[in-house]
Amino acid sequence: MIRTATPEDAASIASIYNHYVLSTAVTFETDVVPLDEMASRVREVAAAGLPWVVAERNGRVVGYAYASKWKGRCAYRFSIESTVYVDAEYTRQGIGAALYDALLARLRSGKTHVVIGGIALPNEGSVALHERLGFRKVAHFNEVGFKFERWIDVGYWQLTFVDKPTLPVEAHG
Repeated sequence: MIRTATPEDAASIASIYNHYVLSTAVTFETDVVPLDEMASRVREVAAAGLPWVVAERNGRVVGYAYASKWKGRCAYRFSIESTVYVDAEYTRQGIGAALYDALLARLRSGKTHVVIGGIALPNEGSVALHERLGFRKVAHFNEVGFKFERWIDVGYWQLTFVDKPTLPVEAHG
């Protein structure tokens, strides 16, 4: 089951995310994110009118995906960044794809024109997921992150909603 996240999901979300913070280079955060900070992040995404979804199995949150502003400048307002994490015990079971499908459906129905996914490299699973969903690689930055005593590259994949109608005149100003 996939549903909209609430601040009450923060403990589960933090547990999933903090595994990646402490054990992997897929996120460049190095300190665990406390429960109250994660709840604040969920509220911030909702306040921006962007989606944050969670996947549940047997009443347990096993993954999440959300959208955030790509950049703060006004001209970027139709471009967002996507993020997805799946509980380490539940990877490679289609949960990431299901979360991304739900997230993209919500974004497609809004004003989003471009979705951008950043991936710490190497990460074959995340690259395959993004490309399976229609994202294409548009950038590669060498050695821009440093974690676990090593330099890490980051690639960016982009999905453009080409089937969206032209924005109304009032949306441009």
